[in-house]
Amino acid sequence: MSHSTLNSTLESTAEERAGRWAGRNSDKDRLRAEIWQGLESSGLNIGPVWSRISNWVGAEMAAKRLSDLEIWKRARVVKCNPDPPQIAVRLRALYDGKLLYMPVPEFGSGELPWVLLDPEKLSRDGVQFELAATSQGAVNVGQKLGFEDMLPLDIAVCGCIAVTRAGGRTGKGGGFADLELGLFRDLGKITADTPIVTTVHSSMVVENDRLPIMAHDSLLNWIVTEKEVIETRPVGHQPGGVHWDLVQPDQLEDIWFLKGLKQRILAAKSGQPV
Repeated sequence: MSHSTLNSTLESTAEERAGRWAGRNSDKDRLRAEIWQGLESSGLNIGPVWSRISNWVGAEMAAKRLSDLEIWKRARVVKCNPDPPQIAVRLRALYDGKLLYMPVPEFGSGELPWVLLDPEKLSRDGVQFELAATSQGAVNVGQKLGFEDMLPLDIAVCGCIAVTRAGGRTGKGGGFADLELGLFRDLGKITADTPIVTTVHSSMVVENDRLPIMAHDSLLNWIVTEKEVIETRPVGHQPGGVHWDLVQPDQLEDIWFLKGLKQRILAAKSGQPV
């Protein structure tokens, strides 16, 4: 291998390990790297680790624990992130007869950002739940729709890399979960009583001071690991909606529908015609 090829490979590896969104918060960058390295070193990862919501050994057990909770049993409409460790959560939602919303990964590009999976329709169409529960399978077979078309949610499941018992969380650093939850609040799809939930490996639960909570951060109400269920009972209020002044410029540019949705939300709040 030539020096130039080797250097290019090392640079790409370093960039992947830093994370695609590194640099926005150095403390969270270090924490995410620590979690990713720990999963990889321990062999608890399933598949690639870095710069993503990583999959891990025990995800099915965590999904089972979640499905045993009353908040899950009462829920008719579930929102779940599209990442590999939550395949088991999405599969349980379908087998439990719940309507399931999943975002197109990173909200897609030029297509409606959500898919609806209706287990009754999937059964009528002969679609296996195991296929529909995968990210690409859901995109292929689900009904496409936008934020404003969604039903109110009974439970919202987020993908996380690190969490605290105070309800703090961080994902892979792109800000998609906080943005999505803020939009849900602005559009009346979730309320202060809607449980915000995650399933994570127990090694991803860190001390409270490792994850300072910012004004725009949505707090977790429940954390479910392969070992335990944690009801966080967070102190303080959830953010009231999107903090538009904190939305990254690249998010407004790269998320194709965001500028238009922002205009409609702000117009509705001010009483102006949309």
